[in-house]
Amino acid sequence: MTKLATSPTVVEEERKLKRAKKAALAAFLGGALEYYDFFIYATAASLIFSKIFFPPGDPTAALLASFATFGVAYVARPFGAVLFGHLGDKIGRKSTLVLTLVMMGAATFLIGMLPDFSTAGYWAPALLVLLRLMQGLSAGAETAGASALTMEEAPTGRRGFFASFAMSGISFGIVLASLAFLPVAAMSEADRLAWGWRIPFWLSIFVLIVAFLVRRTLEEPEVFEEKHDHGELVKLPFAKMFKTHPAQFFQVALMSFQVVTNTFMQSFGLAYAVSVGVSASTMLTVSILGNVIAIVTQPLAARLSDRFGRRIVFITGVIGSGLMIFVYFSVISTGNIPMIFVASTLITAGTYAASNAVYPAWFSELFNVKVRYSGMAIGLQIGILCAGFTPLLGTALVGGDKANWGPAAWIVAASSLLAVAGAAWARETSKTPLRELGNPVN
Repeated sequence: MTKLATSPTVVEEERKLKRAKKAALAAFLGGALEYYDFFIYATAASLIFSKIFFPPGDPTAALLASFATFGVAYVARPFGAVLFGHLGDKIGRKSTLVLTLVMMGAATFLIGMLPDFSTAGYWAPALLVLLRLMQGLSAGAETAGASALTMEEAPTGRRGFFASFAMSGISFGIVLASLAFLPVAAMSEADRLAWGWRIPFWLSIFVLIVAFLVRRTLEEPEVFEEKHDHGELVKLPFAKMFKTHPAQFFQVALMSFQVVTNTFMQSFGLAYAVSVGVSASTMLTVSILGNVIAIVTQPLAARLSDRFGRRIVFITGVIGSGLMIFVYFSVISTGNIPMIFVASTLITAGTYAASNAVYPAWFSELFNVKVRYSGMAIGLQIGILCAGFTPLLGTALVGGDKANWGPAAWIVAASSLLAVAGAAWARETSKTPLRELGNPVN
């Protein structure tokens, strides 16, 4: 019997699908490492660092200083977005993403090696800030680069679905970080402060190794290679992006405020819950449940955006988060554990998952391939920069009054309104062909 030959078209489609799956896996693992690092730092800043890296005294002042070190990385993020966004648009997505991955993993591991204040004095917080800045530089372009590369490799009509795996990776990273901190939270305080907190930072090396091995095998997206091979790339993507895509930049900047919800819940929310008597281990378990479900719900929400459009899914999710955050803080203030689980899960795996799943594809699609990495990376960091300092602002406004959670909820609600404004302004891109995305760039 003669064996039927596979048509060239089928072979080509299978090759493209294989590349898309590998890109999605690399984005998933990169997101996992980034937010494993993010969450263990947020958790340590809430529970540990105020007690070991700063002079003893006023605990509220120490917590404010600890959250300031958490926020300082967000100052570095825009600089990382400019630097690595330039490299990503000039030399390629793959090489840039390998570099940001290694920087992030190395900084996290080294934080676990730092001496505390009793050993090194003010060198301890100074070194902590230095490594946190290193984390911030690399994180400034990680999500943007992974999203752009995956979106460019995705099959027609499925760009939202494939790009969303960067966000599922983030949820997986938060789950890993929560699991890593559960035994630490169960330790005696003496052991936890002496050495237990270091273990989650050291464990990040395993995520780094797996992510590096996958990412180094990636290829550059064909749509980028075409421009590179024909000498059509621009000299200064950062400047060219502002010249050709000013509206898109501000749209992304506004929509990026949707991340405030997650940042606030994972850092300030944890510290607030502990202050009203809810155990840290309970809140970590709450986070695990929501993010495990979000690993599944985010690709589903992204698939809906492929079918019905980015705008409707994104806005629905953002408005839902802005409303649900009041329920979230209300139930925490009462210490109602079952309702804390319900409210947190509805946000993490429901409303926030919907908006979060859409932005990797949508933000990337708003820009031309020649300036895509720079445009998404820099625009995204505006909201993320503000998000990094919201736990500090929330702590200052709420103060020591455990019943005064209103200012915290209103910070999230106001951020949600900004995101909705950006989404209403932005172009719908779900059905636009890949090579027609963005404005012309000469």
